[in-house]
Amino acid sequence: MEAGDCAFPREPSEPSQRGSVSSSGLRGETPTQFHEPAQDVLIYLVGDSAVHLCVEGVACMTVQELGRSVREALHIPDSAQDAFAFWLCSPLLELQLKPKHQPYKLCRQWQDLLYRFTEASEDNISQDEPCLQYRRNVFFPRTKELQIEDEGVLRLLYEEAKENVLEGRYPCDPEHWLRLGALSCALDLEHGIDIHKAASAIREKKLSSFLPGHVIGSSGGLFSALRGKGGRQAELEQSLLEEYQAVCKSATSNSQSIPTYFLRQYLSTCHTLPYYGCAFFSGEIDKPPQGILQRGGRKTVSVGISLEGVYVIDVKEKHVLLGLRYCELSWDHSYPEGEGDSHILWLEFDGEEAGTPVNKLLKIYSKQAELMNGLIEFCVELRAMGDAAATGTDGELSPSQQPAGLTGTASRMRGGQRGKLRRQSSVVCSRVHSLSTISYVDDGKEIKRLKPKRAASFFSRQPPPPPPAYSAVQVTESLEQG
Repeated sequence: MEAGDCAFPREPSEPSQRGSVSSSGLRGETPTQFHEPAQDVLIYLVGDSAVHLCVEGVACMTVQELGRSVREALHIPDSAQDAFAFWLCSPLLELQLKPKHQPYKLCRQWQDLLYRFTEASEDNISQDEPCLQYRRNVFFPRTKELQIEDEGVLRLLYEEAKENVLEGRYPCDPEHWLRLGALSCALDLEHGIDIHKAASAIREKKLSSFLPGHVIGSSGGLFSALRGKGGRQAELEQSLLEEYQAVCKSATSNSQSIPTYFLRQYLSTCHTLPYYGCAFFSGEIDKPPQGILQRGGRKTVSVGISLEGVYVIDVKEKHVLLGLRYCELSWDHSYPEGEGDSHILWLEFDGEEAGTPVNKLLKIYSKQAELMNGLIEFCVELRAMGDAAATGTDGELSPSQQPAGLTGTASRMRGGQRGKLRRQSSVVCSRVHSLSTISYVDDGKEIKRLKPKRAASFFSRQPPPPPPAYSAVQVTESLEQG
């Protein structure tokens, strides 16, 4: 499949400092069919910098055509052209576009996409306006990213990774966010400067430029609260300075240029996070019943999907609730059956109840479940094609060679033995005990409660026809003509 047709929403509460897709083109009047003057188009990069282009035929220009101009302006080598993709982004929704998409036409149907894939109010939808952004392609493998040598490309990838770390979209353990913060200091400040000058520069830029906001704002417990916010800030600043000295010292013995070394170190550290490079979706899951009345409710989550697996992240606590590689899961998507019902993405994985092996089901309620389902399906197909190319089997895989999530066909059906999940205290590891799941044994005997009715059973599903092309978002004629 071509690069992306998926929606990757940010949290609605996140501020956006970006304007429209174009200062005068993509949100302007449709040009005449006989002659269209050159128009200004702003292509935003992560961090609110932008590429200013003056192009003709903007209403009919495709992403592929626009990409050549942007790569030329940014001096991106041909070897790294697949590392990036065009996105339409707003505080309510993020969409990675296919090369054949026409951004102008998608902008004209933006409100319809918001109604379809978000829970935003009519007022918010009417005021929302997307910007066109150039950033990492969700289908670009990490292994290829490690082969990039161009410093400009590495810096673009770094800026996006840094933003995701600071915003908490990539949850990190203390050793990770501290090292990443120190590497950012080394890139932003002069290399190897006096420790007192470094401390002054950090205070001037503020800790929030280097460390995640939730880390700086957290009290860290009773004793930290007693010390006060100033004590917490001073403690973080001292730790950051010490780590900064360590990373600067390590750079003196490498053969690369200093900036390139720090950029590679930053990205390499991010690669240890399983959800690096994920597309993110918003959703909700059931909370476990609590108290005498056994009240539950729902918890807001972010669902990250990549070529490697699926990750359900607690938006508030900034840690992983469930992380599944494709060899550890089966999945399904069910449509609403009545008014007030939700789209649901079902994740099935292996677990235990009182020492008994069981299958567990997690329900994720989201209007974007259809998009999540399509993206998982396509990632599995990509892995199948990659494995086939690596083994020279022309697409015919033996059961032992099949990629995660496949059992005989490119389907969602469960089969074979899936891997066990790691359960530790790290923010990147699963917290299955905190999830409200449905448990049952392989023969269908429920040990907790009945499985709810859904679109189709994981066990009774018939083999599907050949996988369709991934096209979650379609440009309809009626909308284009509007």
